[in-house]
Amino acid sequence: MAKREALRELQARIAQRMQVASTSDSPQSWLAVECAGHGLLFPLAQAGEIFSVPPLMPVPHTQHWFIGVANLRGGLHGVIDLAAFLGVRGDAEIPREQARLIAINPALEVNGALLVDRLAGLRSPTQLEAAAVGEQRAAPAFVGASWRDSDGRSWQELDLSTLSHDEHFLRIGG
Repeated sequence: MAKREALRELQARIAQRMQVASTSDSPQSWLAVECAGHGLLFPLAQAGEIFSVPPLMPVPHTQHWFIGVANLRGGLHGVIDLAAFLGVRGDAEIPREQARLIAINPALEVNGALLVDRLAGLRSPTQLEAAAVGEQRAAPAFVGASWRDSDGRSWQELDLSTLSHDEHFLRIGG
């Protein structure tokens, strides 16, 4: 029970900091998440609300990474297992205890939510340094810069606006 309360408090703090960051004139800030052990950064302006994983309605004949439809605050959202979409999760079970759905900002006009394994807080450019050029590799257009934190952990920026218009992302039919 204490773990759930601590998780709720963390979510509330992140939501509050996201609100402050999105309305301030501060430099780029990111929502940090983990997917299959990979650190990912979503621009705060492109991320929407954070949800616990609700019951999902499976959709037949779709890609393996499109895991269903969820009712999020009265709106239907397609749910994408981000790790599976990126090809970094095999057939491993999704850890549901800490898993969260990150809705794509409604301003991007896509009723979608990304399933991530766990929230890792907020990050700003002052907390990270750009990864060495040798560490950058060819990637889809929605993959942004690579970063490292003070602990040496790698973080990959994902542009949710570009992702939400990516042809592969939009083609959910199996």
